[in-house]
Amino acid sequence: MVQKTYFKTKDYCKVKFTFAVENAETIEILGLNSDWETSIIMSKKKDGTFTCDVSLPKNTEHQFKYRINENEWVNEPEADKEVTNEFGGINSVIVI
Repeated sequence: MVQKTYFKTKDYCKVKFTFAVENAETIEILGLNSDWETSIIMSKKKDGTFTCDVSLPKNTEHQFKYRINENEWVNEPEADKEVTNEFGGINSVIVI
């Protein structure tokens, strides 16, 4: 799930990512701000879901994917849209 919080006086949007996968030990987000090298580590909650908050600039689009247990790549089912990536796969896209 992706929840966006816009601020009238700020030039960014706070985005809360929440994702749940059975048997996941770690979940990371890669690709935001075109950075596929540095991951954003999501925090595991008691109920088994993973969350993190990220500030992203307004009027931008960001491709991303979740990486589960450091080896499985998964898209966000509730992303704003999807695009084909250079490897022939699909990336999630968030529109701010």
